[in-house]
Amino acid sequence: MEIIPALDIIDGKCVRLQKGDFTKKMVYHDDPLEAAKKFEDAGLLRLHIVDLDGANGQGLKNLKTLENISKNTSLVIDFGGGLKNTSDITSVFNAGASMVSVGSVIIKNPELFAQWIMDFGPEKFLPGADVLDKKIKIHGWKEETGISVFDFIKNMIAKGILQVFCTDISKDGMMQGPSTDLYKEILNNFPSLHLIASGGIACFDDLVILKKSGCKGAIVGKAFYEGKITMKQIEGFLKN
Repeated sequence: MEIIPALDIIDGKCVRLQKGDFTKKMVYHDDPLEAAKKFEDAGLLRLHIVDLDGANGQGLKNLKTLENISKNTSLVIDFGGGLKNTSDITSVFNAGASMVSVGSVIIKNPELFAQWIMDFGPEKFLPGADVLDKKIKIHGWKEETGISVFDFIKNMIAKGILQVFCTDISKDGMMQGPSTDLYKEILNNFPSLHLIASGGIACFDDLVILKKSGCKGAIVGKAFYEGKITMKQIEGFLKN
């Protein structure tokens, strides 16, 4: 199972929110590159960057952070947050991202998303299923869609996308453990899915449980920054 550290960026700084609430923000790093290098030094290979300014409706604002990390590390980066048009996607790839993580546009503008798949290839996109009570929410988790996570994933697989990350909004930033039962249910329905867990991971044991549940990846944020999961533990996990 891949461990994928998360860098959530506001105004060029690394932060974490609670349940996506922008009024409950904690700044952990003034320099996201410094954090990224620590992950790379521990042997991690991937990085998940979210432009929270973009996700909050301000447009693509933290491209320089992506460029800086891409130029100064060898991490495989997926980047998302408020990407609305083909120009945004092209800018993100030119800045060094290997994949684009998308959510709202899949629901709001499926024709545009289908065009992106044709233009760039399905392997270049990492859809995010942001879920509350098994229903997809979009636009920074503010808007309900009524679409079930199972229908969402079925749609992605039909488009040739086999890698999806799923965030349980009720767990995100709360350090209360991941939604293992939800992930097991998803994998029972889609056994070939490359499912990446996100949200709620609070300790090293959570990673072990997610691996046993069949998840192929886990996005970890706050647990790293608050020392609940150490780089030494990650180094040991990667060797097993």
